[in-house]
Amino acid sequence: MSAQPGGKKSGEKGFTPHAFPPIDEQLAHIRKGAAEIIQEKELVAKLEASRKSGKPMRVYLGVDPTAPDIHLGHTVVLRKLKHFQDLGHTAIFLVGDFSAMIGDPTGQSETRPPLTREQVDAHAKTYLDQVYKLLDPEKTEVRYNSEWLGKMSTIDVVKLCGHYRLARMLEREDFRSRLDKNLPISVHELLYPLLTAYDAVALQSDVELGATEQKFNLLVHRDIQREYGLPSEIALTMPILVGLDGSRKMSKSLGNYIGITETPQEMFGKLMSISDELMWSYMDLLTDRPEAEIVRLRRHVAEGKAHPMEVKIGLAQEIITGFHGEAAAIHAADEFRKVFQQRQAPDEAPEKRIQAGPRKLSALLAELGLSPSRAEAERLIKQGGVDVDNSPASDVKLELPLTSGSKHLIRAGKKKFVRVVVE
Repeated sequence: MSAQPGGKKSGEKGFTPHAFPPIDEQLAHIRKGAAEIIQEKELVAKLEASRKSGKPMRVYLGVDPTAPDIHLGHTVVLRKLKHFQDLGHTAIFLVGDFSAMIGDPTGQSETRPPLTREQVDAHAKTYLDQVYKLLDPEKTEVRYNSEWLGKMSTIDVVKLCGHYRLARMLEREDFRSRLDKNLPISVHELLYPLLTAYDAVALQSDVELGATEQKFNLLVHRDIQREYGLPSEIALTMPILVGLDGSRKMSKSLGNYIGITETPQEMFGKLMSISDELMWSYMDLLTDRPEAEIVRLRRHVAEGKAHPMEVKIGLAQEIITGFHGEAAAIHAADEFRKVFQQRQAPDEAPEKRIQAGPRKLSALLAELGLSPSRAEAERLIKQGGVDVDNSPASDVKLELPLTSGSKHLIRAGKKKFVRVVVE
């Protein structure tokens, strides 16, 4: 859906006042998981004005389509946009198709090459299908910042630059660090926060969402709105989701991510791999569980009243339900219990046909691709990591008859299974 910036105002034909929840109730939803609200007193004033007039606030999240896939780290801020949408406010998902070609310098230690129009368009096509796994497509205003940035004249850009001081721009940590190291800064990188600030002007936004690392950009956006005679938007930042490695932010380039289009089984396995300590952050940022419930559950685990494995299974199931549905999440949980807790083969365990004839178990493991070599297979057998037909096999000299027509289930390691059919 798309609408004109600002939407219909009270008194205009077709305007229907919205009944919003009480301010305290709205604030509880908005504060959950938030890192910082700049300024909360301004937010309260906007909420009060919105509730009095029946006019929704305009809340937006801008995302540059620099990669084709969205992972759970991206959904932390998306979920906050959904909270505003659920409260009755206008959720705007802004695709930064123009700004992506410039490149956000946030967190960059060197100038990042701008993307081509073809790359941006290809990535943008996949974004909405993924975003709509969280947002209501019928209630989401989708915009592209090429609508206004692509139409700016040179004089428009010069005037925009005249509203901000270079000294303030160079206070930015990313730029200051590069200057200290005598590393180059390209002029187009200085333009990025200014051009994206004009997004806030064009959208006449009341609230903008971003990750904590986007704080500088959001503060620039507030300033530029004032320069154009508009009330400053509220800047709400959300924490960075730590990736599967438990130390760095979730990122596809770091390989520590969980993609929201991955299969339920893949998502479940990855979620179960996070540490017990990290799961509380995931529960806070990736679910709608009240903070009091999370605190109580954490205390129960510490006191031994709840097992962390079962809590994590419940968390994984809840997260996957949001993207793949309850049935798929339950099936993924069942498969996990089969493979990791009961050492049973998953329903989708591959089947391989082999010729009849006796084989040493180590040779069979290598033949089936369950081990890279016979030597590695023998090591795994000695460690008790191999089952044949659900029975442990620890003898490295074990030879299987493998008669024609027989079937066998082989497990190597924790989760490698093959159903063998002997011909």
